[in-house]
Amino acid sequence: MNVLTIYTHPNHRSLSYAFLQKVILGSSENAHITEVQVLDLYEEGFDPVLVFNENKRRRDMHIDPKLEKYREQIRWADKIVFVYPIWWGRPPAMLLGYIDQMFASNFAYRDNGGLLPEGLLKGKSAVCISTMKGPALYPLYWLGNAHKILMRKALLQYVGIRKVKFFEFGSMESPKGRHEKKLNQVYQYFKAIAQ
Repeated sequence: MNVLTIYTHPNHRSLSYAFLQKVILGSSENAHITEVQVLDLYEEGFDPVLVFNENKRRRDMHIDPKLEKYREQIRWADKIVFVYPIWWGRPPAMLLGYIDQMFASNFAYRDNGGLLPEGLLKGKSAVCISTMKGPALYPLYWLGNAHKILMRKALLQYVGIRKVKFFEFGSMESPKGRHEKKLNQVYQYFKAIAQ
C-alpha cells in the first residue's frame, strides 16, 4: 500500500506536526505499507489561489502542467492522509486551495449527465486527522457536523473515495487534552492497518 500524507500547518512545532510524525512512524512499522510520501503544502510553497482567465480555463485544470506532479502523487497513492488543524470550523485555506485545484473535473471525477458524477478515484481510501482548540463535540452539535460532511460527502465520496476514517481531536490547547494518548492512537492505527 502506498500512502500519501498531505500535511497542512505552517509550524513544524505544532501538534499537527507531531501527528504527522506518528503517521510516518506507524507506517514505517507496518508490513502492509510499501512507501509513504509526505506533501507539506506550506513547505512546498503550494499556491492555493485559483486563477481563471482568457489564458487559463477551469475546464483545463486537469491538464495544467504546473499541477502534474501533484496529480501523479494522487494517482500513485492507495491511501490519502490529510493532517491539519480545524480553523473556523473547517480545514485551512491552504488545504482547501489544494483540494480546489487537485480534485478537478476529468481527473478526480467526470460528469456523466446523471445526478452525481462518476468518481475517478475509486479504490482509494482516506484518513483525516484534525485538531482543534474547542471541545471534540463542538463541530457535531454547534456546526451540524460541517467538517465531516465537507470532507466525506462533498469531497471524498464525490470523487469515488468511499472508505474514510476520521480522527477529530478536540481540546488540544488544554493541558488536559490527553495529547500522548491521542498521538498513540494514530500511531497504533497506522502500525496496524492492512488496507
